[in-house]
Amino acid sequence: MRADGKPTLGVLMLKTGFPRPPGDVGNPQTWSVPSLYQVVEPADVAAVVRSGPLPEGLVEAFAAAGRDLVAEGADLITTSCGFLVTAQDALQAALPVPVVTSSLLQVPDVQAGLPPGARVGVITIDARRLSPAHLAAARAPADTPLAGLEEGGELHRVITRDLAVLDPAAAESDVLAAGRALQAAQPELGAVVLECTNLPPYRAALSRALGLPVHDLVTLVEGRLAALRNPAGGSERKR
Repeated sequence: MRADGKPTLGVLMLKTGFPRPPGDVGNPQTWSVPSLYQVVEPADVAAVVRSGPLPEGLVEAFAAAGRDLVAEGADLITTSCGFLVTAQDALQAALPVPVVTSSLLQVPDVQAGLPPGARVGVITIDARRLSPAHLAAARAPADTPLAGLEEGGELHRVITRDLAVLDPAAAESDVLAAGRALQAAQPELGAVVLECTNLPPYRAALSRALGLPVHDLVTLVEGRLAALRNPAGGSERKR
């Protein structure tokens, strides 16, 4: 912890070159605390956004990068891809500070806070690849409603092809369309969790469009950082 009482956030980054506007976890302006970044060289989008668990070699590459960030002073580690949730337990066991691999980790808590009959839904970069293994790793219900961005829109195209230019208005339109599709398919929708770490810039617009609370990795991590600032939250040091 820094002398001013602010924790330092460490972010494990996939190897990408696409734009990261404010709100994206890869942009230092997103965070309320100082942030450190470490690119995990073997981890491009295709290697991580996949059905099933992360290969053991990649898990170890993320663990090694996490150890580097801790050595530099990181008090909490997060990542730049929600599909890394399958490595949550392994990375937490490997690192001496709290690890938050994915926004999906908050699905059980969001669901528990909803009225009876209401459901939490997830918007993901690719619903075809977000598998039961990812939901199980997050302790989320296997039947959690999903909507994906994989139908050729701006955001999916830029991320999966690692393109240098992003149209923010088109990207926001993609997210709103996915949210409306999720709400239409799940009339009991009571809240949304954004799996993809590139979606937080559009959280406020989506919440307004759906009339629902929307949660993402930034809201989850900022909550954990606030607990670290509070001396009574010392038990958060490793969780």
